[in-house]
Amino acid sequence: MDGSGKEREAVQLMAEAEKRVKGSHSFLRGLFGGNTRVEEACEMYTRAANMFKIAKNWSAAGNAFCQAAKLHMQLQSKHDSATSFVDAGNAYKKADPQEAINCLNAAIDIYTDMGRFTIAAKHHITIAEIYEAELVDIEKAIAHYEQAADYYKGEESNRQEAFGKCLLKVAAYAAQLEQYQKAIEIYEQVGTNTMDNPLLKYSAKEYFFKAALCHFIVDELNAKLALEKYEEMFPAFTDSRECKLLKKLLEAHEEQNSEAYTEAV
Repeated sequence: MDGSGKEREAVQLMAEAEKRVKGSHSFLRGLFGGNTRVEEACEMYTRAANMFKIAKNWSAAGNAFCQAAKLHMQLQSKHDSATSFVDAGNAYKKADPQEAINCLNAAIDIYTDMGRFTIAAKHHITIAEIYEAELVDIEKAIAHYEQAADYYKGEESNRQEAFGKCLLKVAAYAAQLEQYQKAIEIYEQVGTNTMDNPLLKYSAKEYFFKAALCHFIVDELNAKLALEKYEEMFPAFTDSRECKLLKKLLEAHEEQNSEAYTEAV
């Protein structure tokens, strides 16, 4: 069956699901098998959603998954409801980014209520990526990366890498928005966390380098002091290309200032 045939079948399923839901609200049906009809409607909405996906009607697929999610919640099936909201969000991502965010936020609310913070963090990252790529709202992207990092914080060691990636996203955007102190604090935090990790310690020099660059933009003296601090904390940083480049930048800047002073005198 081609896409248009699948779409027609999906529309019929949606209509039938709606009838089942309305039928479950009657008094007698509520007493005898009301939940069964709601469960059947859930299945129909999900099947319809998948048919709409085949037909590439992403908005209709998102709507069908949303209907299924609401019914799952009515049936007290939180996990299935959250899963359907995520499916709705993934469908809407291809057609309506803001509606995708609404659905993913609904899933996050359920997961946090269940104490599933790691999964909630994952979906905060997805929302942040939508704000980055589709809606171009960096402030909101930062907020969701920060929330994801907060949820990852304190998780078992295999979540620390995800925690660090979220923080680094925040730092990069903070620097872009000229929030240099915020960026410095994050780069120093991640650098300190990674320098003692055998698998990640070689990345520490990059983070200290970026922190020092932010210092350099704000104040040359602070940059010099920060560089000395990083070398003391992480001796391997001294022989790195990053550290040598920073020292050359500082030297060149000092020479430039000295020449300017001489000319002024």
